[in-house]
Amino acid sequence: MASNEGFLTEGQREMLKIASQNAEILSSSPKSPSSLLADHHIKAPAGGGKAQTAGIAVRHVRRSHSGKYGRAKKDGAGGKGTWGKLLDTEVDSHIDRNDPNYDSGEEPYQLVGSTVTDPLDEFKKAVVSLVDEYFSNGDVDLAASDLRELGSSEYYPYFIKRLVSMAMDRHDKEKEMASVLLSALYADVISPTQIRDGFFMLLESADDLAVDILDAVDILALFLARAVVDDILPPAFLARARKALPESSKGFQVIQTAEKSYLSAPHHAELVERRWGGSTHITVEEVKKKIADLLREYVDSGETLEACRCIRELGVAFFHHEVVKKALVLAMEIPSAEPLLLKLLKEAAEEGLISSSQMVKGFSRLAEGLDDLALDIPSAKALFQSFVPKAISEGWLDASFANPAGEDGEFQAEDEKVRKYKKEAVTIIHEYFLSDDIPELIRSLEDLGAPEYNSIFLKRLITLALDRKNREKEMASVLLSALHIEIFSTEDIVNGFVMLLENAEDTTLDILDASNELALFLARAVIDDVLAPLNLDEIGSRLPPKCSGSETVRMARTLSSARHAGERLLRCWGGGTGWAVEDAKDKITKLLEEYESGGVVSEACQCIRDLGMPFFNHEVVKKALVMAMEKKNDRLLGLLQECFSEGLITTNQMTKGFTRIKDGLDDLALDIPNAKEKFAFYVEHAQSKGWLLPSFDSSATDV
Repeated sequence: MASNEGFLTEGQREMLKIASQNAEILSSSPKSPSSLLADHHIKAPAGGGKAQTAGIAVRHVRRSHSGKYGRAKKDGAGGKGTWGKLLDTEVDSHIDRNDPNYDSGEEPYQLVGSTVTDPLDEFKKAVVSLVDEYFSNGDVDLAASDLRELGSSEYYPYFIKRLVSMAMDRHDKEKEMASVLLSALYADVISPTQIRDGFFMLLESADDLAVDILDAVDILALFLARAVVDDILPPAFLARARKALPESSKGFQVIQTAEKSYLSAPHHAELVERRWGGSTHITVEEVKKKIADLLREYVDSGETLEACRCIRELGVAFFHHEVVKKALVLAMEIPSAEPLLLKLLKEAAEEGLISSSQMVKGFSRLAEGLDDLALDIPSAKALFQSFVPKAISEGWLDASFANPAGEDGEFQAEDEKVRKYKKEAVTIIHEYFLSDDIPELIRSLEDLGAPEYNSIFLKRLITLALDRKNREKEMASVLLSALHIEIFSTEDIVNGFVMLLENAEDTTLDILDASNELALFLARAVIDDVLAPLNLDEIGSRLPPKCSGSETVRMARTLSSARHAGERLLRCWGGGTGWAVEDAKDKITKLLEEYESGGVVSEACQCIRDLGMPFFNHEVVKKALVMAMEKKNDRLLGLLQECFSEGLITTNQMTKGFTRIKDGLDDLALDIPNAKEKFAFYVEHAQSKGWLLPSFDSSATDV
């Protein structure tokens, strides 16, 4: 037997060959080695005295000593008397990390699961924590800093939505804090577009918010109105959002509530600002005190950087002119501190902390009060004259600044005349508020003999009225109408309103809701025919496009063009007479009937004047013409002629009355068959007398 044959017989070798060829089959459906041997009936070699069983050599039969048959395990693995799994290469092995041949790659792999996170979800979670912390500490600067650190500025609209929705379910304190934070973040951290997107998302989710918050519509409407009042949302946003929302949605109701309940109410800005207490707001007096304190601390310490930081932390960039003014006054009071304080103003200007316009405004305000200041500081004017050229030469005051206390004697004399006129005007206005005597006021103005300063008088009149009660506001509007008839030109009034609106930001600092009140004065002037609608465009064109004054003009244009604007604006301050429009119509009808039946023209004119509603005189014209048609009595034309001659009924009101007749001529002809012929005659008469504007279209009267 060859050495490479081992101990296998010929039959066994054949069996092994077959087994190797069918390894795959055996793996899927294995047979035991015993049955395999039985299938091939391999014979043992000759010899041996032991008995044979089933043709198998006894010495090759593996049986258990217990007499039980040794059946193979599943998948051909070993059982007692088997060879084990065919072609089995698996061995129980233990990896020893101390083995010199240890390979970490032989370690079994372990899959570790990880959750995929959404950046928006992470942002929302962080925002909840940020808002909760802000509601706890009230630190606006910290909240702004934390929001910047979050990054993901594209998600800022979600911040607005979450901030407002969380505040809605809390007390008024948190609601006020949320509004204050939005105003602080506006433009500096969150862009105007993101503010609009955030509020639109809130409107879209109003239905869901209403499920958890019973008065969600009213609260969200107040947030919306507050955003408009705080100038972080344009009023036009409401109209655009309304178009994008279904009429049946809660968001649509929110917009309606904001417009009708909050933004259209008299003094709405004041009401909205104070609705949640406004406890976080800082008053003008508090700001002034802080400015005075920081300047005195700066004089003591001399730390310019620290002083600039304190000015910046005040967060009132629009009020930096007060810093300029107080710094200059302090420099006059403490001569030794002058170099230090001028250095502070120079540093603040060079850093861009105090803008050029605020610097000029600060110098201008001080210049206006030099006379009063000189009573306490005799050298005030001389010191001011030294400050101005120094500031201009060092580049922190604009060279265009006009020095009212300059060396030009003629200019000084002119300025002195203006100051004297202002003082006289204030006295006259105070007397008028006490007496309500318009003729006496007009005589006093004529005695002053300075018609070139009429616009200054108008500015002073409205400024003083703004800081008083509704009675004085109404009196100012009535006086303005009378002055326009008697001695003021339209140009005087336009110039006066331009001067007012140019200083609207300063006025707002001292008078709550000044912007809204100025808009009412402007709109009332249009209704009273003191100004034409085109004059509003002229005023707007003379103002910077994005200033507070321009927004006031836009508001006035909206108010004056609204439906029933006359009645609403008459009653915006309670009305001088307190009458409703229907009452006024009844009184007009009665006085015309009395005149038509034999009354005196002078008494009729006095009755019209006593109505105190010059903007409603077109109703007098309309009713007079209709009554003349009905009664076939042209005597009423004489009354209109007298009213026109006295300036009691203006050309605008006359034209408006004729236009109203023309618009309803077809209906009128049903009751008065010859109405068109009579009206054509009246138009011809009016045009010959110069009652009507050249723009009046009489084509509809041709028959």
